[in-house]
Amino acid sequence: MFTGIVEELGEVVAVEQLGDSSRFRLRGPIVTEGAKHGDSIAVNGVCLTVVEHADGEFTADVMAETLNRSSLGALAPGSRVNLERPMALGGRLGGHLVQGHVDGTGTITERTPGEHWEIVKIALPDGLARYVVEKGSITVDGVSLTVVDAADDHFTVSLIPTTLDLTTLGIKKPGDPVNLEVDVLAKYVERLLGHSSRTSGEPLA
Repeated sequence: MFTGIVEELGEVVAVEQLGDSSRFRLRGPIVTEGAKHGDSIAVNGVCLTVVEHADGEFTADVMAETLNRSSLGALAPGSRVNLERPMALGGRLGGHLVQGHVDGTGTITERTPGEHWEIVKIALPDGLARYVVEKGSITVDGVSLTVVDAADDHFTVSLIPTTLDLTTLGIKKPGDPVNLEVDVLAKYVERLLGHSSRTSGEPLA
């Protein structure tokens, strides 16, 4: 479980193609401190498992399912990535509960600079709009953000200078893809309400 508070702006060192999967080697001195084989690290919001680590770098295997559902397949050596270790039990929950399970990819369509912030508009893939609400939480490339406006096909977020300086969202351009993870609580509520309606014989709304 993660919080969406990025700890480090890392870098892809190498990408090895392994049939329908890939092995990534990434640089992240902060997130690899004390890391062990089998630990989890979120890379642009995708929960990956540490295979090997040494000298501030780690490798992770990325399955076809992950490549198909996220933007990780577009990464190449030199790409910058957002990195976060799992939250520790008893620690502060700085963002919101994030699983590192990407629900789909969106596309940045507009960037509007403000005096001390920047408004970013992101197009939504089909099926996710119902989970995105004004003032709700969403994870964009692993960054926990608050939704400013929500529509049927897009949403906007406001990025503060810290987010612009310390994450990849400061360098993403219109047309770039981003990984999206919606609030898991909304998905559980939808599932439970649907199950309740089916068992009671009432039609779904």
